Amino acid sequence: MNATSGRHAVDPYATDLVAETDLLAALLAGADPSLDVPTCPGWSVAQLLRHVGRGHRWAAQMVASGADEVLDPREVVGGKPPDPDPEAAAQWLRDGATELLDAVVAAGPDAPVWTFTGPKPAAWWIRRRVHEATVHRADAALALGVPFEITPATAADGISEWLDLLAARPAAEEPPLPEGRTLHLHATDDGLGTAGEWTVRGADGRVTWEHGHAKGDAAVRASAADLLQGVLRRIPADDDRLQVFGDTALWRDWLARTGF
Repeated sequence: MNATSGRHAVDPYATDLVAETDLLAALLAGADPSLDVPTCPGWSVAQLLRHVGRGHRWAAQMVASGADEVLDPREVVGGKPPDPDPEAAAQWLRDGATELLDAVVAAGPDAPVWTFTGPKPAAWWIRRRVHEATVHRADAALALGVPFEITPATAADGISEWLDLLAARPAAEEPPLPEGRTLHLHATDDGLGTAGEWTVRGADGRVTWEHGHAKGDAAVRASAADLLQGVLRRIPADDDRLQVFGDTALWRDWLARTGF
């Protein structure tokens, strides 16, 4: 097995990581590095690229060292892209994805490593970085005024991955959903089946979720791509692409309480 095939075989999300990072790199390579990114206040296109590329390497270096605590992002080796060459910076971004996959191959996909949600197998970071690249590709597309295109399956998985992160958060005095209240999300794309529906419940200061159809106190319907942008606050809560039913205040409060 050669290095390339080994990288792609290490985890089902490995191909997606390369593809999503490549799409983001291609988008940013032709952009003005100083352009503002409205959905990431205070960031420029150059900062967005650096954030994702450094993040890939940050995860890779934690995997490579078997870290049991978080690595300070300022200590990431090679954490700054070449400047000012946009093409070289775009390749630096792509190389970050490869570095992470190589680290997981070397460590083994099941090797334990620090994550936001406690110790997890090293391969956990591949899926996390897929969706980090995806959401920031949406940011770049919005900044550049071009369509954000993503397969329904990838967008739906991004919603599920985000809900996993939220469900792992500690109990809070003001949780995303009040006790016993429910939010139902429904992607309208054909072919997703139950993978395109999510029922989220508030319980004990936290949230739980499951796939499937159920009546919620609030419900939001949209394509998976628009729903992903909605739950990640890349489009407004009342955007015309989102159909919101029931308790609209519950939906707005959910968004206000689920920031990064």
